[in-house]
Amino acid sequence: MKLAVIPARYASTRLPGKPLQDLAGLPLIIRVYRAVEATKLFDKIIIATDDERIMQTAKKYEAEAEMTAAEHQSGSDRVAEVARRYQAKIVVNIQGDEPFIQRSPLLDLLAAFASEEIEVASLMHRKLAIDNDPNTVKVVCDKADFALYFSRAAIPYNRSQEIIDCYEHIGVYAFRADALQKFVRLAVSELEKIEKLEQLRLLENGIKLKMVETDYDGFGIDTPQDLERAKQLLQKD
Repeated sequence: MKLAVIPARYASTRLPGKPLQDLAGLPLIIRVYRAVEATKLFDKIIIATDDERIMQTAKKYEAEAEMTAAEHQSGSDRVAEVARRYQAKIVVNIQGDEPFIQRSPLLDLLAAFASEEIEVASLMHRKLAIDNDPNTVKVVCDKADFALYFSRAAIPYNRSQEIIDCYEHIGVYAFRADALQKFVRLAVSELEKIEKLEQLRLLENGIKLKMVETDYDGFGIDTPQDLERAKQLLQKD
């Protein structure tokens, strides 16, 4: 069984009530749900939330949703709680602010698990230049495309100013079910605290994270400006 879980919390410092913000006539969280549904890759898709307003919105639009504990500190904790209720072999955590997610990158992500050594996989997109925006997470990998480090800083530092490969992390994660539960039981790590990036907990604990390159460049909605840009993109489509 392949399970997709979309974590959704109401609170957001930069965009209050983000999951329920209107995006071209539909709440953002419903846009994401329908985009995942359209891929036809999953046996089950569930919105995981601790907010009754999001639950009621999901019911209104006939999207499957489940309540999770209020004390969860991250989306991964919320995803793990839902995953424990099912016999899924692969669990995919799809951010609740990615309304443009597509079939192709998710298919490539799932294909990584053809290798038994893969426990966790995520997506990355090649960039022409290193992004200095701290809201853009960068990743560097070894020669087998396992992540070496993630940062909000510009990595690698291009001292010689040569043309180099640089990659933006797309925050969609796929886990084998036992690896997900192992991950959320680990204590928050030091680098994770510094960078505010939970994937660093995997690396600090020696859990290999396979990165899958994709043409999909991702578009997470974090600010009112992002929301307006998304509306314009949908109008063009």
